[in-house]
Amino acid sequence: MTDSKMPVSRRKFLATTALGAAAAATGTVAMPSILRAQGAAVKLGVLHPVTGALSYSGQQGRLGATLAIEEINAAGGIKALGGAKLDPVLGDARSSPDGGTAEVEKMNSAGVSAIVGGYASSICLAVSQAASRYDLPYLVDVGVADSIVTRGLKNTFRFGPGFGVIAKTAIANLAAINDQAGKPAKTVMIVHEDSLFGSGVAKLLNAQLPQHGFSILETIAHPTPTRDFNNVVLKIKAQNPDIVIPANYYNEYVLLARTMQQQHVRPKGIYSVLGGAASSYKFLKEFPEAAKYIMDCNHWFDPRNPKALALKKKVEAKGQFFTYEVYLNYSCVQLVADALERGASADRAKIIAALASSTFAGHIMPYGPTKFVNGQNEGAAPANTQVLDNDIKVILPAAFANAKPVFPMPA
Repeated sequence: MTDSKMPVSRRKFLATTALGAAAAATGTVAMPSILRAQGAAVKLGVLHPVTGALSYSGQQGRLGATLAIEEINAAGGIKALGGAKLDPVLGDARSSPDGGTAEVEKMNSAGVSAIVGGYASSICLAVSQAASRYDLPYLVDVGVADSIVTRGLKNTFRFGPGFGVIAKTAIANLAAINDQAGKPAKTVMIVHEDSLFGSGVAKLLNAQLPQHGFSILETIAHPTPTRDFNNVVLKIKAQNPDIVIPANYYNEYVLLARTMQQQHVRPKGIYSVLGGAASSYKFLKEFPEAAKYIMDCNHWFDPRNPKALALKKKVEAKGQFFTYEVYLNYSCVQLVADALERGASADRAKIIAALASSTFAGHIMPYGPTKFVNGQNEGAAPANTQVLDNDIKVILPAAFANAKPVFPMPA
């Protein structure tokens, strides 16, 4: 550099420095504006039991959440936050409440803006309590125990229906199906897993089924995991109920249904309430004979919705099954993204406020507009399905059914 050029360069430097100082004093520094326009990533906790007894359902839930995150990011991120991308912070609840609580601590330290997932009611109950200590928004994916949302936790929101709504709907629909068939079923046996989920469902069924003319012969509880259902099925065989109602997680449901098939126990109907495998393409593909004609009242997607069918195709192209864990978690992430857009902030308090006032209607499930009352989405509703013609069909509600129920089961 020559001496003749030095004064010019120095003047430019001083002028630039002065402009920078003035801009800083008025809060209009150029570089931070550019950074704001780009949008810092929003950390989102994605918490599921991906190891242990509930690992299959947990992995399916993680799949649904990450697919939604990928779609949102590919579409430009959170536009109200300058195109901020969602940054998933993955956690493994290890199929236990303590595991879920430990992951909340890690996620809080990592600075997540919200958490989705949990799957099992017992995990969701613990996670919601732990997250409330940090005013951390928590969106429940599947956990159906009503106690999750009846404790007044302002941070906790459940997208799907709880088992109070599901059990009431299931019993009303069972009575309607039975009435339409000429009331061939009068007696019931209930087989349920013994945690918060299964015990809660069984309690509701015992209270409400007799009001619809059904006699409950026996209610049988079992732990998760359970590796042998021979004794349970022998009890069913001995009492010969018209209907068997299972309420359990995937592995136990499959084993129960297969054991009934092997022991040639064929009631007039297997009618599940939140059956862990009853509305499952995996179960249908692997054990089609055991799955045939099983009915279920459960979470389900809207078979008329093009977006739901496109997601199903995408999941199956990955070699995975389109299970309720997938589309519930996909929906939960979409709901969080909507709250981020409307709140225009990744601040936890603002996300909670945006969720509390949500009217989100971009559903792939047969729901009305989202409306949270004390943390429960009043727009959520279950559906009844039945395995027919080697497929899973919707039989109720009639508004979006694509088949009629077959009951009693053919011999």
